[in-house]
Amino acid sequence: MAAFEDGLPPLREVIRAHGLAALKSLGQNFLLDFNITAKIAREAGPLEGRRVIEVGPGPGGLTRALLAAGAAEVVAIERDRRCIAALEEIAARYPGRLRIVEGDALKADYEALARGTPTRIVSNLPYNIGTELLIGWLRLPWPPAWESLTLMFQREVARRIVATPAEVSDYGRLGILAGWRTEAHIAFDLPPAAFTPPPKVTSSVVTLRPRAKPLACRLERLEQVTAAAFNQRRKMLRQSLKSLEGFEAALAIAGIDPTARPETVPVAGFVALANALDAQRG
Repeated sequence: MAAFEDGLPPLREVIRAHGLAALKSLGQNFLLDFNITAKIAREAGPLEGRRVIEVGPGPGGLTRALLAAGAAEVVAIERDRRCIAALEEIAARYPGRLRIVEGDALKADYEALARGTPTRIVSNLPYNIGTELLIGWLRLPWPPAWESLTLMFQREVARRIVATPAEVSDYGRLGILAGWRTEAHIAFDLPPAAFTPPPKVTSSVVTLRPRAKPLACRLERLEQVTAAAFNQRRKMLRQSLKSLEGFEAALAIAGIDPTARPETVPVAGFVALANALDAQRG
């Protein structure tokens, strides 16, 4: 494990001192190697003058890396009360630069947290809520309050986020929503051994940057269309979309072959289909 010269104890000592055994119920897998946390902070880009929102900081390994990288303020949202004392020690080391929010990240008001300062979200997300958090951030009014997302997911989820029709088995609702509103890529992978305790899967850091002008579309309709299409992803669209009134005319308007399967239709095709359905309904 790399040393980290911020005057604070090594993370293993912090975990031992505060009794922070990772809880499976909270999806906790701690990153203790400062080489790795520093690499994640670098992937987020220059942080000087920026606020960073971090979900699930745990004992604060990534928190310390973000502060050391120059973040003007880190807002750490932590549900596990056991971790608060460890985070308060970091706050004392960086006066006025670490704000600790004890609570549920799924209920946080991210627009309010980001208001007034350029903000990036950087997190080693708890696996059990990572996808739900991402979808919530993609649903915010556009352009969003955040400049970028740099997030840790299980490798299989990361592949779904960045997938296009070229990756048939991974492409689906998540890839369409992410691809519609952002440009996303997998920055690097991490093996299970990088974490304490080690998960059973490889993890990936994904960076998403908002598109300034995503294709015009109503989010609710796009979600409805993709839900219907991928609920029966091996069936042709003329079969899987039967629950949507006017789908046949909408397919024709969008220029999509009704015998196509959903995993072959690009993001622009689903946007056109959603817009065609909306146009029919006034």
